[in-house]
Amino acid sequence: MNSADAVDIKGFIDARKMSGFQWLVLALCFLIVTLDGLDTAVMGFVAPVVMKEWGIARAAFGPVMSAAMVGLAIGALVAGPSADRIGRKKVLLGSVACFGVFSLLCAFANTPGQLVALRFLTGLGLGAAMPNSTTLLSEYVPSKSRSLLLTIMFTGFNFGSGAGGFVAAVLIPHFGWRGVFVCGGVLPILFVPVLLGLLPESARFLLVRRFSAERIAATLSRVSGHRFAADTRFTSPEPAVAAKAPVRMLFADGYAMSTLMLWVTYFMGLLIIYLLTGWLPTLIKDAGLPVERAAAITGMFQLGGTVGAIVVGFAMDRLDRNAVIGAAYLLGGVFIFALGMGTLKSGMLTVLVACAGFFMSGAQTGLNALAPTCYPTRARATGVSWMLGFGRLGGILGSFVGGVLLSLGFSFSTVFSVLAVPALVAAAAILLNRLALRFITVPVADA
Repeated sequence: MNSADAVDIKGFIDARKMSGFQWLVLALCFLIVTLDGLDTAVMGFVAPVVMKEWGIARAAFGPVMSAAMVGLAIGALVAGPSADRIGRKKVLLGSVACFGVFSLLCAFANTPGQLVALRFLTGLGLGAAMPNSTTLLSEYVPSKSRSLLLTIMFTGFNFGSGAGGFVAAVLIPHFGWRGVFVCGGVLPILFVPVLLGLLPESARFLLVRRFSAERIAATLSRVSGHRFAADTRFTSPEPAVAAKAPVRMLFADGYAMSTLMLWVTYFMGLLIIYLLTGWLPTLIKDAGLPVERAAAITGMFQLGGTVGAIVVGFAMDRLDRNAVIGAAYLLGGVFIFALGMGTLKSGMLTVLVACAGFFMSGAQTGLNALAPTCYPTRARATGVSWMLGFGRLGGILGSFVGGVLLSLGFSFSTVFSVLAVPALVAAAAILLNRLALRFITVPVADA
């Protein structure tokens, strides 16, 4: 490369094939999200054993179950602005260490109050990990395959959540519920030195934060295998803008409408997913089907969602991204409505649950891949993490509302038929986001 050349970092990455190191970054982010999924879901697998050992009723154990969700929301809100100021890698390392240490400490809890506090602190790390994995990976993969690769990364969450069940099944008989938390804590802690040595900082973050060209060249050379001349200059396709606090940038220069539409979409999606997956096993069991049948049918939602995420990501790289996600939410609403119109003993129940998971979880995962493309580098981690943080409120509401509606005597058909409404709202909001992006005065240059 000639010494006079100026390198557009995004264009450089887009023009080249994925290097081995870029695939390694994908693998590392996949493993972070997998561990995130494991530690997020672990409480559900050990709860029956903990309640029995401590003699606690279900209602009294509710705060323990929800503590991590509150931490997840707060962790996401704090982590994004931090990552846009000090770097994606530092926040990722801190988040993995955080949820590893506090998950390990959960093994030594002796009262529900202690477990509530420790699960909340675990949630802070869990909430910070996913949005920053998304942001870092999105800045290191080519635009032509970004959505697919990001959705593949997100399947790690489902993998980790499912693996938690197998881990619990193996460890609880021999080591009790505390052994599950030890495993969930030790694995992330051991992974931190690996990330420290292998995970690169975002070259685009280094550029916008005005790090030296030598530091950027060294980082980009490590990732791509390309050697840059000593006086190479690095540029960004994003227009220069006045420095603003990352959170303020979400509502400046025409981004406010897009930000709100992303929040509404993610909120509605998680409301549906948490209500459906949280209460479907109980409803199926109460209808007289065996518990293993209830678990298997609900598991089809996750399985369908994993396949749907990959398909949606593949389609997003070839078609209009907002339209693909909007169509997926719409079809998810159709299958959820059909689920509500049937009966729990219907032979089509498994198929309907799998299709609902395919489209709803596929759309939700696709939204994670879309969000980084909606914000400039200076506010990208903040935009992604605040969408996830606000969306967590939908998950909390979905878990709560499901129990309230069923306790008031609403039928299975009524509850799940009504869930089609937030699916339609999500579809409409993401299509409005497509319109809102046209009015941004400082464009993102396709992230």
